[in-house]
Amino acid sequence: MNTKLEQDIERVLFTEEELRQRVAQLGAQINADYAGRSLILIGVLRGSFIFVADLVRQLSLPCTVDFMAVSSYGAGTTSSGQVRIVKDLSEDIAGRDVLVVEDILDTGHTLSHLLRYLEGKQAASVRLCTLLDKPSRRTQPVEVQYCGFSIPDYFVVGYGLDYAEQYRSLPYIGVLKPCVYEKP
Repeated sequence: MNTKLEQDIERVLFTEEELRQRVAQLGAQINADYAGRSLILIGVLRGSFIFVADLVRQLSLPCTVDFMAVSSYGAGTTSSGQVRIVKDLSEDIAGRDVLVVEDILDTGHTLSHLLRYLEGKQAASVRLCTLLDKPSRRTQPVEVQYCGFSIPDYFVVGYGLDYAEQYRSLPYIGVLKPCVYEKP
């Protein structure tokens, strides 16, 4: 464990065990909802990669995995308002059931753009699974079919989530101390 990173954590919001249990519950729900069908999971890089890996291990149905990178943040803590696709799909999703897997749903700006983009590719269905949801920050309507945890407006890191490309390796989700990201 990186003690320097851990020193920047105000408190642990979700432990490793809580994450493991909730991902297993989400997997069971997805297995039931998609029984008899195949699925393509589209992980939104970079923050979702650990969540995608843990979630796919919970699925007992036929599935493939692809990734997209979509950015509206840059190195900051707030959205720039401009959404751009940095890495597009490797597979054709026309006629397929798609499950977008995201680390955190905040304002909804990026995800609403991404979901419209994927729906335009003639998928049979497009649904959203997010590990964390901050409904108090929503400015764009986004329908979430699978949600790990709803959280207040905390700046969180760990389990794939970062600040300035750091803290992804923490095995839990923690609240980052404001002094780390606030400019003096």
